[in-house]
Amino acid sequence: MEAGKLYELPELNFGLADLSPFLSEEQLTIHYEKHHRAYVNGANLILEKIEKARSENLELDVRSISKELSFQMSGHVLHSLFWRNLAPAGRGGGGEPNGILGEMISKQYGSFARFKKEFTQGAVSVEGSGWMTMIYCGQTRRILPMQIEKHNMNVIPGHKFILVLDVFEHAYYIDYKNDRAKYVSAFWDNVDWTEIKKRVNKLIV
Repeated sequence: MEAGKLYELPELNFGLADLSPFLSEEQLTIHYEKHHRAYVNGANLILEKIEKARSENLELDVRSISKELSFQMSGHVLHSLFWRNLAPAGRGGGGEPNGILGEMISKQYGSFARFKKEFTQGAVSVEGSGWMTMIYCGQTRRILPMQIEKHNMNVIPGHKFILVLDVFEHAYYIDYKNDRAKYVSAFWDNVDWTEIKKRVNKLIV
């Protein structure tokens, strides 16, 4: 990594109006431009604070800094993954996965319907704000569910994200108010399985 490089807001693979009706242009714009950018800026401010303390030989509250950096960085990383596993419905989004991923889901879950049901139940039941994810365990070669509270609590270390869904209220409140279940249901028509398969293939091939 280039010394001194800071985090950047990633470019989207779609236009801000392209995910409608799943996410309106207003909802997506606020989520991406305001909330995600805030995590990027927050993480960068902490990095600059660390560099300043070291260069000027100042005291640094490592415990506090570590906790704050974990939250801001996790917000940035998870949002970046989230945008990349979305695509407009009917234009890359929706349907069911095939290939190695489809075979893994069929073998481990019995059917895609069962996989979808488990993920949906996990997403709807995240306590407070957080994320629902599916991760890949290289040791057991299994796809496993993982709820994350906030951005960084209840994380299983060392496992790779395959599919992520933001269930913070800021992700859906403009379009769905407090109806998280409706938001999660609409999400399935916008999952980019081509991207998800790429993630899986990199891990197992």
